[in-house]
Amino acid sequence: MSKLGVFLRSAALLRPAASTSQARACLHTGPQQEHKTFYEFRTYSIHPHQNATFLKLTNEKIHLRTAHSELIGYWSVEYGGLNQVFHIWKYDSYSQRAAVRAALAQDPTWISEYISKALPMLTSQDNEVTYLVPWSRLQKPPKEGGVYELASYRMRPGGPAVWGSAFQAAVCARDAPGYGKLLGAFHSEFGAQNQVHALWWYESADHRAEVRHKAHNDARVVAAVRNSVTHLDTQRNRLMHPCLFSPMN
Repeated sequence: MSKLGVFLRSAALLRPAASTSQARACLHTGPQQEHKTFYEFRTYSIHPHQNATFLKLTNEKIHLRTAHSELIGYWSVEYGGLNQVFHIWKYDSYSQRAAVRAALAQDPTWISEYISKALPMLTSQDNEVTYLVPWSRLQKPPKEGGVYELASYRMRPGGPAVWGSAFQAAVCARDAPGYGKLLGAFHSEFGAQNQVHALWWYESADHRAEVRHKAHNDARVVAAVRNSVTHLDTQRNRLMHPCLFSPMN
């Protein structure tokens, strides 16, 4: 072995090994999840000619489903998706969700009175597991009625360590002055990755248009959004009306 080879090998042996904590730190992409509670987002697309029938059946039979786990909200999509419903379910753990799904599969009333009738009305189903971001708490709307907006953002890979602060600043810049009421901010765990959602409440669709116009003329909001969009790949939103049986109504 050459003298240079001996020198490099000796240097490598003398170099301190990275600690376990250092190695883990390299893998972290942001604040670690502190709570087991998660929220399942579900989106169902309905055959156009059966939309009203599906909503009527669900209104009559939703109690069969809520007997098993907590429903946060259930909405009919007005803009951003045709003939769709969107709903959020809360679970304390994955084992609880598994137990709920097993119980539903063995519930003859649920199967005969609802699911066997509802499934043929659907063209597709989609779900996503989300957690509240560390700085957000689930809020209730300030009053009944109104409309809800789910704004969804696909961020560039890297995780909250890269784009988390910018996303928080952009959302809070709108929430603090009252350009909409933020009800919760979520990040995805299963489903599309690097995805975050903000659930907003407005008095009406016209109220949303009014406050959005004001926000676009607020220098603080503009600066925060411009900083956030440098981390953004795609975005979409849906304006939704709460169903009569929705806890968020």
